[in-house]
Amino acid sequence: MNYNQNHKISQITPSTLVIGVDIAKDKHVARAQDDRGYEFGKRLIFENRIHGFELLLEWIFKLQKKHDKSHVIIGAEPTGHYWMSLGYYLTSKDYDFVLVNPMHVKKSKELDDNSPTKNDTKDARVIAQLVKDGRYSVPNLLDGIYAELREAIKLRDQLIKQQTVTEGRIQNNLQRYFPEFQDVFKQWDGKAALYTLRAFPFPSDIRDKTPEDVLAEWKPVVKRGVGIKRATKLVDKAKKSVGIEIGLRFA
Repeated sequence: MNYNQNHKISQITPSTLVIGVDIAKDKHVARAQDDRGYEFGKRLIFENRIHGFELLLEWIFKLQKKHDKSHVIIGAEPTGHYWMSLGYYLTSKDYDFVLVNPMHVKKSKELDDNSPTKNDTKDARVIAQLVKDGRYSVPNLLDGIYAELREAIKLRDQLIKQQTVTEGRIQNNLQRYFPEFQDVFKQWDGKAALYTLRAFPFPSDIRDKTPEDVLAEWKPVVKRGVGIKRATKLVDKAKKSVGIEIGLRFA
């Protein structure tokens, strides 16, 4: 047991009320105990809404008064992102809010009743026990520019992932329906290539056109880099394409 663990345990004193909260999408379950593991009262089920949070604080206040507890520490299992609203709310009210490792919760379930089965009431009790034993971490609840940067990084990662998926789908369709397309355009995302994919993406859309027709459609959109030579090559490749010619309506 290292100093950090000892320091966490030292925060739990006889005057501490330990709350364990099992987090869910719409409703959370809370249970309370003291530093020795003695449980206080019945569980509290409260909604992930402001009236639910206020109900939790009212419940905590009554337990503090009844059992003469001056300090409160509230622990939760970080289920997805559902815990964040509660975490920010409790932190704004100057409560000590901590998180426990989901793997620790899973492994600790059998200690009380020799059963690994999951239920919200049991999980809240296990979470409270882990907090009592100092097996928790303090979340880094950012605000200001740091919170903005975290959201920006998350959204950037999502956009890059979506872009990669989209690029893969385009490449897949090109190989299926017009594999010769990249003989004409080295990059499918150039101006002329993108316009071609939007306006006449399949060989069957191009075969009846003349090179002059293709060039006339390119010119209003692409000012440089395209000419009759490339238009002629596109038409020739379309006429000799080995691409699939069924299912084009939905493709």
